[in-house]
Amino acid sequence: MKQTTRNILGVAAIVILSSGVAGVTTYKMLNKEEPAAFGELFQQNPDNLQLAAYNATDAQPVDLTQAAENSVHAVVHIRAKQLSRTQTVQAIPDNIFDFFFGDGRGQQRQIQTQPRIGFGSGVIISKDGYIVTNNHVVEGADEITVKLNDDRELKGRIIGTDPNTDLALIKIEGDDFPTIPVGNSDELKVGEWVLAVGNPFNLNSTVTAGIVSAKARAIGATASNGQAANIQSFIQTDAAINQGNSGGALVNAKGELVGINAMLYSPTGAYSGYGFAIPTSIMTKVVSDLKQFGTVQRALLGITGTTLGTDLQMDERLAEEMKKKADELGVKEGVLIAEVVEGGSAAGVLKSDDVIVGIDGKKIHKFTDLQEALAKHRPGDKVKVKVVRDKKEKEFELTLKNSQGNTKVVKDAGMDLLGAAFKPISTDLKKQLNLGHGLEVTGVANGKMADAGIRKGFIILKANGVPMKSTDDLEKVMKEAAKTPEQVLFITGMFPSGKRASYAVDLTQE
Repeated sequence: MKQTTRNILGVAAIVILSSGVAGVTTYKMLNKEEPAAFGELFQQNPDNLQLAAYNATDAQPVDLTQAAENSVHAVVHIRAKQLSRTQTVQAIPDNIFDFFFGDGRGQQRQIQTQPRIGFGSGVIISKDGYIVTNNHVVEGADEITVKLNDDRELKGRIIGTDPNTDLALIKIEGDDFPTIPVGNSDELKVGEWVLAVGNPFNLNSTVTAGIVSAKARAIGATASNGQAANIQSFIQTDAAINQGNSGGALVNAKGELVGINAMLYSPTGAYSGYGFAIPTSIMTKVVSDLKQFGTVQRALLGITGTTLGTDLQMDERLAEEMKKKADELGVKEGVLIAEVVEGGSAAGVLKSDDVIVGIDGKKIHKFTDLQEALAKHRPGDKVKVKVVRDKKEKEFELTLKNSQGNTKVVKDAGMDLLGAAFKPISTDLKKQLNLGHGLEVTGVANGKMADAGIRKGFIILKANGVPMKSTDDLEKVMKEAAKTPEQVLFITGMFPSGKRASYAVDLTQE
């Protein structure tokens, strides 16, 4: 049965909403049937068609003009530019026999890539110029230009990024910028009116209206590293959003920010019914961590599991097994624990086949509810977890831990000078790559690391010959190297693919 409970199924066609520097647009047809012609629909039921047309002209039930007016000034247009780079490529051998019977490699040659420019949106959340946007809008950017609603253009710099939630925090210099008050997305109700404010197709200050169609929606989104995003708990809306809306505001009727628009669900690549936003319940904590630490302090429960229950995406056999499991456990919905991770927050307390039904008084119906609840916490926080065990409810208090199995703060070592963020590699990655230690580069902005050619995802094993086990190790070696006449940091490491690489980081400051 553990194999069954580990199956988390999801099928979705996702389109990244910005034409971002590193964004890739993918989609597929959702319905193979050809739509009926207008005349055919009318002939089938003309009364219904006329009634629908009549209702569409009724007065709008909510006045959204003030919310729109207050929002457009705080939503900005973001232009992200990636400069041309020199890349070394392997040419195909001229001789076909060398290709098939030799080593298959031709001579190496260098090529110059073309500059790439992407566009998106952002939301000013503080008068001193902090802006929230999507990670995929600014990822890989060397230059960021922010255009305000009054047509002023300012240079932006990355404070921090989080691929797992697809959020980024950037900063423009100045004061007294217009802002949107941040609301509580937990209070949103399905059917409530909302506005999507952004810059689709480079059309500045565009506002569309719709309702909240669903909450805590999981749609099979992927992080920028190609892996499934760790946190998927989106607000679903039918307010029209398109490419370029990424990073824009989802606003309630009060004019409060309740989400950051991120994706659309489409068979064509353009708006066709539904969009998805990252709720402010997640955004607020992520932004606070990026501002304070340069990286997100992520608390983990230390379990693997799945939503208990059935949905339309399950096949008949699996749905039947899940129904039997629910009857056996005496609970209809919640998160069924398949395995408790050794050394994690739940170790020694929770058990396999426990069903999590609440955290800190909030009901947990599905896995996305659990993700959203945990996303508000940092390692070291205590939470009360309610589970159903042996058909009885029990409540336990747990101290949340990070991916390293402790409650320490994950530091950003040298973000200012190195222009990068780091964290110790996870236990799973150690096992996969057979490593005893290492620091993962979790983000690269403008700085010494980017200048040396180091990119996100690289694992630093040694710096100036010293094994890297923590961010403190790197910070210490970097400071010592900065005092030497050469001021060079020699870094050796590897990529998750297993490829080894070495870099020389020049620490001199102009």
